Amino acid sequence: MVQAAKTRTPIVSKAPFTVAERIRNQFERLTRTERRLANALLENYPVSCLGSITAIAATASVSTPTVVRMVKKLGFSGVADFQASLHAELEESISNPITKFNRWSDSAPDEHILNRFADATMNNLRQSLKQIDPATFDAVAELLSDTEHAMHVVGGRITHSLADYLFTHLQVMRKGVTRVASNSNTWPHYLLNMEEGDLLVAFDIRRYEHNIHHFAKMARARGVRLVLFTDQWGSPAGQYAEQVFNLRIEAPSAWDSSVVILFVIEALIAAVQSRIWDQSKERMGELESLFDETRLFKKFF
Repeated sequence: MVQAAKTRTPIVSKAPFTVAERIRNQFERLTRTERRLANALLENYPVSCLGSITAIAATASVSTPTVVRMVKKLGFSGVADFQASLHAELEESISNPITKFNRWSDSAPDEHILNRFADATMNNLRQSLKQIDPATFDAVAELLSDTEHAMHVVGGRITHSLADYLFTHLQVMRKGVTRVASNSNTWPHYLLNMEEGDLLVAFDIRRYEHNIHHFAKMARARGVRLVLFTDQWGSPAGQYAEQVFNLRIEAPSAWDSSVVILFVIEALIAAVQSRIWDQSKERMGELESLFDETRLFKKFF
């Protein structure tokens, strides 16, 4: 790593946790009524949180004092503070690359970009790992290992590379994996082949793409199960997902970081490999024979 300046200021997010993350973290400590409110807020987050206190209470059929109590349990001084945090989140989630670059460059400490980027990446990983429930991870690994149902993988304008990476590995390990093309005009053709019980793995980070949201909605209507990789604010497609990974993506750059998402993908690949090794080993052996026939790789002996 490049030598840092004598005094280093770690790059951290303005808010340690989003409102949704706070709700999920505190969920087990909430009363039954407060949990009903929490579920209602997460169902259409963040829109469900932005109305008046009366409207928020009505959404979950709870009293306004319940809203106030839960907001304070989440660490806010009151509903106004709660909603101010939400508005800041919304501003973050719709930031374009120019806005993000200006924000980082204006507050950048005087040290090398390698160190600043490393600080941001390690903070993203730490924060994300705190949010990942091992039971959720295991459940997703089990879904990816289910060869009785087909699996489909889709990404967006930037995240298609992550979809490609996951597809390339899982397609070797198991049968029935389809990479949905990036051209959304062809997506109805893929939907035509999706059956109830199939799995769709989708990637969607800020600025959330309409096509991904609509595709997830249509797939869900066909009985397809959805696993979503998104950021700390959460793609609107999350409302159709069975499992969601909310992962940190901020970096001192005009572009968001995919490091943590790739970390989780690789951990899942390893978990799936362990679950279905006998099948994977056979497929990999056959693939190596095909590589030899096509002379894809150079042989040194």
